[in-house]
Amino acid sequence: MTTTQEEEIMEVSDGTLSADSVMAKYMAEMSPRCQPGDIVEGPVIKLDKRAVYINMPPHGIAIIYGREYMNARDLIKHMNVGDIVSGKVVDGENEDGYIELSLKEARQSLIWGEAEELVKKKAIIDLVVKDANKGGLILEWQGISGFLPASQLSGDHYPRVEDGDKERILDELKKLVGETLSVIMITAVPKEGKLIFSEKEHNQKEKEEIVSKYHLGAIVEGEITGIVDFGAFMKIEEGLEGLIHISEMDWGLVDDPRKLFKVGDRVKAQIIEIKDNKVSLSVKVLKENPWKGAEKKYTKGDTVRGVIIKFNKYGALASIEEGVAGLVHVSEFGGEEKLRSSLELGKTYPFTITLFEPKDQRMTLSFGTEKKAE
Repeated sequence: MTTTQEEEIMEVSDGTLSADSVMAKYMAEMSPRCQPGDIVEGPVIKLDKRAVYINMPPHGIAIIYGREYMNARDLIKHMNVGDIVSGKVVDGENEDGYIELSLKEARQSLIWGEAEELVKKKAIIDLVVKDANKGGLILEWQGISGFLPASQLSGDHYPRVEDGDKERILDELKKLVGETLSVIMITAVPKEGKLIFSEKEHNQKEKEEIVSKYHLGAIVEGEITGIVDFGAFMKIEEGLEGLIHISEMDWGLVDDPRKLFKVGDRVKAQIIEIKDNKVSLSVKVLKENPWKGAEKKYTKGDTVRGVIIKFNKYGALASIEEGVAGLVHVSEFGGEEKLRSSLELGKTYPFTITLFEPKDQRMTLSFGTEKKAE
């Protein structure tokens, strides 16, 4: 211990060194030195306008001064002699024999240590949404900005936007600014100053418990909460939604789910799949399958009348009755242009069934030549 340190200690202990102080001096000299980066703590023994002195037995006296003092002045102005202070070692022993500390760096180390613990424990924390961008939300924890990707939002907050339009997604995400979300921290990288949060992961256990109450084939009733190009979302109960895919809405062709459903509709559906806590629903299975009736009425080679309901890259779809349609292949016309000039949407034509597999809901039709539309 240096003369300077002895003077500081004597100043705060009536100006004399006892035998115990002399022993402490030698113990300090023999003890392992603090290493830069260590987090240490001890009581404040002196405060002045330019430095703070902290007792760090058995290592000696620590000091916060210079730039580190200025960086921590907001904290220092609330300190009193006797307060326990944590600091990060900047220098194990400077030219005056003091251990130099940084309060700011210690605080950052402690905060990131807490963050890493939160990741391990998957503890739920409530944070206010500060901002939004096209990828997700900006949250703040302990003065550090973190990111909540849109993919990690719960079903209640996930932006359901047609065609994945990024501007509309951003508009939906901005509606959450100022809201408080219950999240867990899933990534903390101190070196990069990186925090990633998830809203949906923290309720997985709760969701598992809810989903466990249901089984394949169960008929449920719920409210349509969102409609997108590929289907509709139905709220089965609080905390659980299911997807009605466009292919499971009706036996007939559905080109726009909005023509069948609107948000707020009450709908009955059957559970057709439960996977990874996600529930898939079908409305059409609760209706009579028209292909079963068609199996008794039609056979390969029959002449039928069908209305053109859709064109695709393979040809044209012709409906011969509600929910039963066959493909008129483009190869029969030598190209898409000739097909579209020969067949019109909404018009009815005579066809011959060339393939009929009702169990697989497959049928192909032949148009032939010189046939008039109705």
